[in-house]
Amino acid sequence: MRFSHRMDGLPPYLFAEIERKVAAKKKEGVDVISLGIGDPDTPTPPHIVEEMQRQVADPVNHRYPNNKGLGEFRQAVADFYKNRFGVELDPETEVFPLLGAKEGIAHICFNFLDKGDVCLGADPGYPVYASGPILAGGEAVPVPLRAELDFQPDLHAIPESIVKSSKLLFVNYPNNPTGAVIKNDFFEHLVEFGRRNDICIIHDNAYSEITFDGYVAPSFLETPGAKDVGIEFYSLSKTYNMTGWRIGAAVGNAEVIESLWRLKTNMDSGMFQALQRTAAFAMNSSQQCVRDMCAIYQRRRDLVTGALKEIGIDVIPPQGTIYIWVPVPDGYTSASFADMVLDKCAVVVPPGSGYGPSGEGFVRISLTAPDERILEALDRIKENL
Repeated sequence: MRFSHRMDGLPPYLFAEIERKVAAKKKEGVDVISLGIGDPDTPTPPHIVEEMQRQVADPVNHRYPNNKGLGEFRQAVADFYKNRFGVELDPETEVFPLLGAKEGIAHICFNFLDKGDVCLGADPGYPVYASGPILAGGEAVPVPLRAELDFQPDLHAIPESIVKSSKLLFVNYPNNPTGAVIKNDFFEHLVEFGRRNDICIIHDNAYSEITFDGYVAPSFLETPGAKDVGIEFYSLSKTYNMTGWRIGAAVGNAEVIESLWRLKTNMDSGMFQALQRTAAFAMNSSQQCVRDMCAIYQRRRDLVTGALKEIGIDVIPPQGTIYIWVPVPDGYTSASFADMVLDKCAVVVPPGSGYGPSGEGFVRISLTAPDERILEALDRIKENL
C-alpha cells in the first residue's frame, strides 16, 4: 500500500496512545485509575436523554438532514449566545452545526492552508491544533503559553517571518490543558493582531460553562471587531456531559462560516436531525444541570489541589475547565513522571509534552473520575514519591 506523504508527519493521537497503554494494563489484571482523557464520568442529564428518545422515534428525523443545519438548532445557538454572552448572531449566516468541535478544528485548516502556509497554535494546546494543519498540507507552528504571562501567548514575540506566512491562529480559553482563564484585554489584542496581519482567529470555546469561584468566562466574539477577524467553536460536549453525542457549532464571521459549509458539503451529510433538535432543547432548557456539574468539578478540584499540596506539589486552583496542570517533581520529565505513575501506581496522567513543547515539565490531571477514585489515585502517587 502507498499512503499519502501527509501521514508521515502525523504523530499518534495522544489519547489513542493512552487508551492503548490502559488496555494493556487492564489485560494484565491491573486496576487502572485514569485521570487522563477529559470524558465526564457522570451521565448526560435525564431530561436531555428523554428528549433524544422522543426525537429518535420521530420518523421526520430519519431522512438526510439539511447540511446547513436545522433552523431551530441555529436559532437556539444564536439565542444561547445572545442570552449568555450578549453576542448577536445571524442564525442564517453566522451559525453552522459541527459534529463536535474537534472535526471543525481539523476541517477549518483545509479552508485556509495551502503548502507553505502556517497555522499558529497555542502551545501547550489541544493536539488537533497541530495535526489539523499537517493533514491540510500546511505547517503547524507552536506559540508558547508561559505561566509568567498567565498562559497567554506573547503575540509580539512571534517572528515577523512566521507571521507573514500565517493564515490561522488557534487559541482556547478557559484553556485546555492549563486551566488558564481570560481576565484582561487579551482578546482585544488578539482582534488587532488578526486584523493587522490578515490572520483568521479561531477561538475554541469548549469550556466556557465549566467555571468556578464565581468566574464567568467571556466569548471571544464579545470583543469589538472579533467577528471581522474570526470565528468561535462552541461545543455541547463538556457543558452537558455529551462527549459521545458529537454536537457543536461554528459561529462568527459569515464568510468563514460559508467557506466551512462548502467544504463540509463535500465531506459529510450533516448532523442527525434528532441530535440537532435535542441540542436546541438542551440550550433552551434550564441550565441547573450545568450548575450542578460545576459544583461537582469544583469539589474535585479542591480535593486534588489539597492532596497535591500534602504531597509537596503546589498548584493554583484553576477557575475553569476540568483539568489541573501539575508541575512534575524534580528529577522527572513529563514523560518519565507519567510513565512512573502508570507503571508503579497504575494511574494514567497525560504528559504535558503531549500538548506541545511548552508542556514539558507538567502533567494534566482530569477531574472526570469519582471522588474516591481520584483520592485513591493521589494516595498511590504519594506512596511512590
